[in-house]
Amino acid sequence: MSAGSAYNDEKGGSSNTGEPEYGHDPASGGIFSSDYKRHDDLKEMLDSNKDSLKLEAMKRIVAMIARGKNASDLFPAVVKNVACKNIEVKKLVYVYLVRYAEEQQDLALLSISTFQRGLKDPNQLIRASALRVLSSIRVTIIVPIMMLAIKEAASDMSPYVRKTAAHAIPKLYSLDPDQKDQLIEVIEKLLADKTTLVAGSVVMAFEEVCPERIDLIHKNYRKLCNLLIDVEEWGQVVIINMLTRYARTQFLNPNHNESLLEESAEKAFYGSDEEETEEKDEKEEVAALAKRKPYVMDPDHRLLLRNTKPLLQSRNAAVVMAVAQLYFHLAPKAEVGVIAKAQVRLMRSHSEVQYVVLQNVATMSIKRRGMFEPYLKSFYIRSTDPTLIKVLKLEVLTNLANETNISTILREFQTYIKSMDKDFVAASIQAIGRCATNIGEVRDTCLNGLVQLLSNRDELVVAESVVVIKKLLQMQPAQHSDIIKHMAKLTDNIQVPMARASILWLIGEYCEHVPKIAPDVLRKMAKSFTNEEDIVKLQIINLAAKLYLTNSKQTKLLTQYVLNLAKYDQNYDIRDRARFIRQLIVPTEKSGVLSKYAKKLFLALKPAPVFESPFKDRDHFQLGSLSHLLNAKATGYQELPAWPGMAPDPSVRNVEVPEWTRCSSREKRKEKVEKPFYSDSEGESGPTESADSESELPSEMESGGGSESEEGGSGSGSEESDEGSESGKEKKKKPEKIKVRKTLPESAESEQSGEEEKSVRKRKERKASSESSSEEEEESSSESSSSESESEEESESEPETKKKKKISLSKPAPKLPKKEISLLDLDDFIPTPSPQVTPINNIVSNSLATDLQGLSLTDSALSPTMISPSFSSVKTYELLHRITGEGLAVEYCFSRQPYSLDPHMVAVQIQFSNNTDTEAKSLRIQEPKLMSGMRMQEFPEIEVLAPGETVTVVMGIDFCDSTQAANFQLCTQTRKFYVSIQPPVGELMMPVFMSENEFKKEQEQLIKLSMGHLMGMNEINEKLTMGEKCQSDHAIVQRVTSAANLSRVPCGSDREYRFAAKTVASGSLVLVTVVTKEGMAAQLTVNCEKMVIGTMLVKDILQALSQ
Repeated sequence: MSAGSAYNDEKGGSSNTGEPEYGHDPASGGIFSSDYKRHDDLKEMLDSNKDSLKLEAMKRIVAMIARGKNASDLFPAVVKNVACKNIEVKKLVYVYLVRYAEEQQDLALLSISTFQRGLKDPNQLIRASALRVLSSIRVTIIVPIMMLAIKEAASDMSPYVRKTAAHAIPKLYSLDPDQKDQLIEVIEKLLADKTTLVAGSVVMAFEEVCPERIDLIHKNYRKLCNLLIDVEEWGQVVIINMLTRYARTQFLNPNHNESLLEESAEKAFYGSDEEETEEKDEKEEVAALAKRKPYVMDPDHRLLLRNTKPLLQSRNAAVVMAVAQLYFHLAPKAEVGVIAKAQVRLMRSHSEVQYVVLQNVATMSIKRRGMFEPYLKSFYIRSTDPTLIKVLKLEVLTNLANETNISTILREFQTYIKSMDKDFVAASIQAIGRCATNIGEVRDTCLNGLVQLLSNRDELVVAESVVVIKKLLQMQPAQHSDIIKHMAKLTDNIQVPMARASILWLIGEYCEHVPKIAPDVLRKMAKSFTNEEDIVKLQIINLAAKLYLTNSKQTKLLTQYVLNLAKYDQNYDIRDRARFIRQLIVPTEKSGVLSKYAKKLFLALKPAPVFESPFKDRDHFQLGSLSHLLNAKATGYQELPAWPGMAPDPSVRNVEVPEWTRCSSREKRKEKVEKPFYSDSEGESGPTESADSESELPSEMESGGGSESEEGGSGSGSEESDEGSESGKEKKKKPEKIKVRKTLPESAESEQSGEEEKSVRKRKERKASSESSSEEEEESSSESSSSESESEEESESEPETKKKKKISLSKPAPKLPKKEISLLDLDDFIPTPSPQVTPINNIVSNSLATDLQGLSLTDSALSPTMISPSFSSVKTYELLHRITGEGLAVEYCFSRQPYSLDPHMVAVQIQFSNNTDTEAKSLRIQEPKLMSGMRMQEFPEIEVLAPGETVTVVMGIDFCDSTQAANFQLCTQTRKFYVSIQPPVGELMMPVFMSENEFKKEQEQLIKLSMGHLMGMNEINEKLTMGEKCQSDHAIVQRVTSAANLSRVPCGSDREYRFAAKTVASGSLVLVTVVTKEGMAAQLTVNCEKMVIGTMLVKDILQALSQ
């Protein structure tokens, strides 16, 4: 009988009705018989003298265990073979015993002496297996034996055995917690192990036994960071989670100082408005700023971020999520964005992985919305997604919605409403409601779209729309009485209880807006009162009470009828409510004082509901943990520690290096600097990288920033550049300096001796003196070489960044012609900026406009062309207050001139004023934090700004047709200030000249494009009353063009004013029409493809014309 037939017999049943058939041949498959004798053949094989039979039997037994079969009755036969000399058999016996030792403790104890002998076996696998079996026998009597075995294994030559010892520690701790102190000693010893095989296991033991003993991690912190990339995947997860908690206790919050600077800037700005208290505020702010120290990242903090970053490319989703949560909880805001792409990649995985990733993304997207915006399309929903995934993606899309992308997201939501998945459709409608609440500009659009859904055939869609509309109407009820009337008519058709209750609540709450319809609705509801659901009955009673208080003539009898019906209802809640309301609204002799306040109780103003994300407060749980997934504290969860107020002593992580190893390690470090293995880009490391430099270095070095790999790369790159040029000597000097500077940060790994520090100082002094002596002679050559080395440095780290240019204001003018002119240096010739901010604008007069009206222009003759703006009135904004800027005041304005370097950028004029007695040096922009799609062209660096001087520069920003602020650091030689430029919507466009016929054609096309959307998205109409000063044509045109950078279009009508422009970034047309009527009334129409720009422009022009 073959094994296959035995398997078939087991599945299909034996053909013999008597004794079940089992194999007589030891090699047969009788092991699958269901009789008590089914394992006799295996026992015979295990008792055999042949190792081959024993091995075959053990293979079958292990196969049974793997298939979930119970093989515990073979324990006595297997345990006899624990002393077998055949290594293969012994390994399989140990595998069996690990599985069943806990169940058969008494029999396992008999073979302890064999396990102890196995601990001395020359084969590392046998030693490890013996320790694994020994630690699996959960009997308190053998705790001392286990402890001794673990201590011996912790000193074993084989890293595999040491790893097994680390695995045995939590088992022993759970068996006898009193052994904690001795186990901590073993953990401390194993933490010092330098092999990657042991690292993950011992950290797991540390987390299980003594997670509070962070002092054990201090000396091993840097080693764990450096070994991390080579540790096994699950070890990486454990180490990263442990290091996240460790870093929260040992380092300062990298984002704390940024928020303080922003707060102080706001306070200083508002304080300066009051002239009387200005001096007092200045003194307080200066004192507060003097006390605050600029944030410098700890080198060990940077080490952790740098060494975990490559793991974002891991194939293991758990590792990627662990790194993502580490960056979210520990990294500066500017660097968190790197984790977005890795998480989006995980969303291509299985639905289970997607669910966990999306839970974390939903939490992150509330606080760090910007980093997921470039990947918006990755969160679009597929028809094959499970409902849970669909709802989570909806949550993320709603969190990412802003003024720029809301029109795209709303069109996507429109498609989702047609889905067959009812739960998903309901969630989509709720998402539209949340978008309408968060972004006021699209509230009316969403409301009209939801009202159209009320005519949908699907009752669930209508019901959910009613509930959402009810919440939205609470924000502006007076403006939407038509919608309330429309919803009142739906009471005859809608049968979903929640929807009916919502309609009744709306009618009752705003019955004054629908005085004729409300009593009729109550009459209909009174008829069907007995057949309604309880939630609807309660709202009918509320409606009756409110109508009785506001319109008692028509509804007195109806209210009494409804209250009488409710008095005898089966539900005690309804009976109780009816009695309470009767006493409150119908005053009698017995009724108390409360009846006087019935109107105030029932008709009090209710606050509008707040649409909040269910993930809003989930970030207090560590991301990626089970507690975060469940939104409840799970057993064994360790809270994420709060950031310390003061930085703990960093010297606790220093490890002394033996004297004989210092020389060789220093040479290795130089090699590492010259050829780095991992290279961080400049934008990712940012200015916080200056923390890697020692405190002895001058402030110029610290403010310079840049990562190790950049400086090393720039050194090697500049050496390879053409040596035959005149500036070759200077080029060779600079890389040497960089190398000297870069050996210092490596002190994070090993300390340098005092002699080395002195020699470094001497070399720096010599070089500084030699450079200063030859500075005047080789001025032009040094400038060109520095610009070349900088460009090489940047080209390796950031390919997209262009060369930085410098302006030297302190040098006399005659020196400029000495510079050799070449095609590459043309950008350096910048005209001397004027001290006053005076943007030049061409003014188109009224006479010219009237002349243009008489011209007969065909449609094909004129294509829209760009012209300079009309009626300029430049408004200046404050970028940096002189108190916050410690004497440096910065203002900016939008010049309304085309930016010469890039026509898709808005030109911004910036004026620097030095109000101090000292020179301001190295004024430049660093670390721009821009929303997705935005770009920035920095102004050339200002080397020196003398005391009392003012200088104006121009920079370009591509705002991507949005009013999102462009955030960046304004840096001097010693300080960094966080500032932001936010454009008014009118400055995002450039004027366009077109004829009247072209204007009408473009307007018609825009109206046609808007067909089929939620409503006419491309056209917005508003009525307004003109201000007293807007009587003349000149005044109206001036008000409109000051509010927005528009050009007037010729028009035949006296009462009509037309304006046209194109958005700077995308070139989308913006058409504005103002039609004046009798009296001071007027009609404003804006046609624009960009819905949000159109809505915001209407508000600005309305405000300008109504003043």
